[in-house]
Amino acid sequence: MDALLTALADPARWRLVGLLAERPRSVGVLAQLAGARQPQTTKHLQTLERAGVVTSRRTGQRRIYALRPAPLRDLAATLSRLADTATQADGLRATYDHYGESLHAERAVAGEPGWADGRSFTFHRPLAGSPELVWQHLTDPALLSRWWTPDGLRVSELHFEVRPGGRIVLEYRDAEDADDSDVVAGRAEGTVEEVRPAERLIYRTSPVLPDGSPAFTAHVDLGLCPSDTGTDLDAHWLITDSAVDSADFIAGIEIGFGQSLDKLAGILAAAHDTDTHTHTTNARSTK
Repeated sequence: MDALLTALADPARWRLVGLLAERPRSVGVLAQLAGARQPQTTKHLQTLERAGVVTSRRTGQRRIYALRPAPLRDLAATLSRLADTATQADGLRATYDHYGESLHAERAVAGEPGWADGRSFTFHRPLAGSPELVWQHLTDPALLSRWWTPDGLRVSELHFEVRPGGRIVLEYRDAEDADDSDVVAGRAEGTVEEVRPAERLIYRTSPVLPDGSPAFTAHVDLGLCPSDTGTDLDAHWLITDSAVDSADFIAGIEIGFGQSLDKLAGILAAAHDTDTHTHTTNARSTK
């Protein structure tokens, strides 16, 4: 595939492929139609032949070249698969496009400090597991690190002190940045304000701008309520102290925190399914 792509990347060779798609032609005719010298045309055709794009045979005094469609069809199929992968409805490319739309809208109105103050975001998730179990996933750093980032990112530093006045630090990087050589994708610092185990958690947090200043202050209120199927989690965000440059962060709140909560829901659902299966198996074994 690399040889094929290299061969087709040259504009002169691509022109020859187009001419041969119409019909087989001799080197001399191809040179005339392409407006090139015959020795140059011969070299380009030899490159295409080595890449498997064309075939040739000598007929009398002439060498006739013809296009081989199969490699082009294989390339087209590969490109089509790549395009399909990139445009999956639930893929990261869809998130990228969604974020781009939100980013454009937020930047358009971010004209002065305080531009986003008073903005609020509300999230609701029905979660498997008791309020006590959900609480552990909201406050235990080891459990938090499994879900507290949007898709495609991983936690690289996390502190969460579960007490009023406790320190919060969340730093995250690209999930594929294995050696931390890429720049940090984001960092937020904050403080815990209210702790009511298995009932309510309130904290404030601020994403950090490249110059080290806070982008805004997010006042986050998480409420837990037992339900027939586990726990209902309601999260409310209120924005204050928004800087002009905070638009990039504001644009990602709904998408990013929503994805984080979806990961939390998935983790708890998987744990619940495992517990249910284990309980059923044990019950059967005792009969």
